Amino acid sequence: MEHLSDELLLESYHTASELKLSPDFLLLMEEEIHRRCLSHKIEGFRSC
Repeated sequence: MEHLSDELLLESYHTASELKLSPDFLLLMEEEIHRRCLSHKIEGFRSC
């Protein structure tokens, strides 16, 4: 996931969430979002 831009990562997370994809996959994406300190851009998500 390191090769994804921040914007693409966030878009992908929103789409994966809407499609109710695997919770394990969503968790991986959430961890990367948090690692990049983008948590504030996800509603209800913990911040850095």
